[in-house]
Amino acid sequence: MKNLLMVADSEHDANMLYTVGMFVPDPFIYLRISGRQMVVMNDLELDRAKRDANRCQVVSLSQCQQKLRRAGRKKTGLAEVVRLLLRQHRVGKVFVPANFPLGLALELRNLKVKVKVKPGLFFPEREQKSADEVKKISAALMMAEVGLAEAIMALKSAKVGRNRRLLYRGAPLTSEKLRSIIDTAIMQANGLPANTIVAGGLQGCDPHERGHGPLKANEPIILDVFPRSQKTGYFGDITRTVVKGKAKESVRKVYDAVLRGQKAAFQMMHAGTPTSQIHQAVLEFFANEGYKTGRSNGRMQGFFHGTGHGLGLEIHESPRMGSNSTGVLKVGHVVTVEPGLYYPEIGGGVRLEDVALVTAKNPRNLTQFEKVLEV
Repeated sequence: MKNLLMVADSEHDANMLYTVGMFVPDPFIYLRISGRQMVVMNDLELDRAKRDANRCQVVSLSQCQQKLRRAGRKKTGLAEVVRLLLRQHRVGKVFVPANFPLGLALELRNLKVKVKVKPGLFFPEREQKSADEVKKISAALMMAEVGLAEAIMALKSAKVGRNRRLLYRGAPLTSEKLRSIIDTAIMQANGLPANTIVAGGLQGCDPHERGHGPLKANEPIILDVFPRSQKTGYFGDITRTVVKGKAKESVRKVYDAVLRGQKAAFQMMHAGTPTSQIHQAVLEFFANEGYKTGRSNGRMQGFFHGTGHGLGLEIHESPRMGSNSTGVLKVGHVVTVEPGLYYPEIGGGVRLEDVALVTAKNPRNLTQFEKVLEV
């Protein structure tokens, strides 16, 4: 078993949060030596870590620094503390994640500590979710659905003004306003919203456009909601496309194609299926339905993003389901299934996204929210 080293905070580093199981805002040291885990904490976090850190020996940073000073060391930074602990365990080489700080790696090498980047995933077991992790993802999904439900209610109660512009409680209903309605509901459900997408009309043809300005009736609005649980750090992710009023026939047909494309992808969500094969099947399904993908008039149109991605302590994690993806689905994978079609000539885009759990039998859809085009 490789000896591992991480130096990061667990609020932003998913690997650190995964293994330690507690939020710490400042970078700290994690070591796994001969299979045993330890964390080095400052005095502020020491007692909390002893209570909450998952199966980790908790070492005092200040005590390590005192040892270094008693030994005549002038520098007592994190690099020196790492070397001290490694020497105590007679270890001279450690493996670090790909995002390990370069400056710290150079400091360690100057201290004669061999640092190598661990190939592949730092914790491969993160890919396959436990039953407890599935519950945490499902809870985050519920937060997303709470926000989405508030958005649908606001759209249903909105009035249609001049030039098809929507009015909500007497004021223009903009992407910004609807996003604030979604985000407020998520925060009240103990979630953290970030970059929620409310993209109406042609703005929806850019899959990561957050959306801005007035929303209008009779055109598609993409609502993509992906909050993080404040309690656990796990993410939920859901997308629905809705029309306030009457959808054009061309939009109806695209919506139906995306819905059937998503169902086709779900039917392939079995352990052992190559992830790229699922994406290719969706691409071919759309092409056979007459919806081509490629560049037209200087911009991409059709289905030009991946079919899905892993979901957990990161919003985008392994495995990926795209044209260049490698690997196969495994029992315990939790992945989004989010095909979309984007054509300026129909006045916007359509994307639908649910979350699938790969099981030993049929895939389980963790998303409960209904799919309705017109509201």
